[in-house]
Amino acid sequence: MKYIFILILLIQIQTISSQQILEDHPLSKTIEETSGLEIIDNMLITHNDSGGEPALYYLDKKGKIVDTRKIKGVKNNDWEDVTRDDKFIYVANMGNNFDTRKNLSIIKIPIKKSLNETVEVINFLYPEQKKFNTIYSKSQYDAEGIVSIDDDLIIFTKNKLKKITEVYSLPKSGGNYEAKIISTIDVKSIVTGSDYNNKLKLLALTSTINFKKYYLILIKDFSIKNKKHQIETYEIPIGKTQVEAVKIINKNTFWISSEDESSSKHARLLKLKI
Repeated sequence: MKYIFILILLIQIQTISSQQILEDHPLSKTIEETSGLEIIDNMLITHNDSGGEPALYYLDKKGKIVDTRKIKGVKNNDWEDVTRDDKFIYVANMGNNFDTRKNLSIIKIPIKKSLNETVEVINFLYPEQKKFNTIYSKSQYDAEGIVSIDDDLIIFTKNKLKKITEVYSLPKSGGNYEAKIISTIDVKSIVTGSDYNNKLKLLALTSTINFKKYYLILIKDFSIKNKKHQIETYEIPIGKTQVEAVKIINKNTFWISSEDESSSKHARLLKLKI
């Protein structure tokens, strides 16, 4: 039994230490609060979170801003993540650090730019929420992850009290809705970003426990119909900084972005290999 235990321990250590940062690019001060990553026309897109301009920033693979797209008629209360399907971009205006917001929404933007483009707003609430004020460490209705799967938008909450993520669904049409809870994933941490790759059937989440170390969580064969999930967790060797977003490149490689922190001097775009 001792030999088996030692072997398992060594495998765990190897798994944790085998992650590599392949690329590390500084980001402009314009996007120092970067919070969300998506890919369109071989460019990365990102946005700022709370209080930033209602704008999408198009980046090359070195993190340089090549285009800025301002979104008219909407406000950036707290944009936390971005996803897409074949025709639309969906920006998650759902940051809710103290469970106080009653104006949570998803902003639906055509991928194709036009002078007179129509932007839809998907307003929503959590029907389980009865209290709209709490301290930061006990917040349960904050959320920083959204993905598109078929006809649904899937939200991953940032439950700081229970260190879990509740999985909710919303339709993709503008209107007012109650988010529908699908399942709960015991991530044992708080989720700060998400991505889903339909071809790989792979869900990627970024998370943290104490805001000192950050993790990449992978769930293979993810389905909204599946109530049980097998989780793989990898430490991101990034140092003390705030990881905010993830974008899957392939099953072993991921784009990661982090905010501007005093410990890191600037926001960063990184390529991570596991």
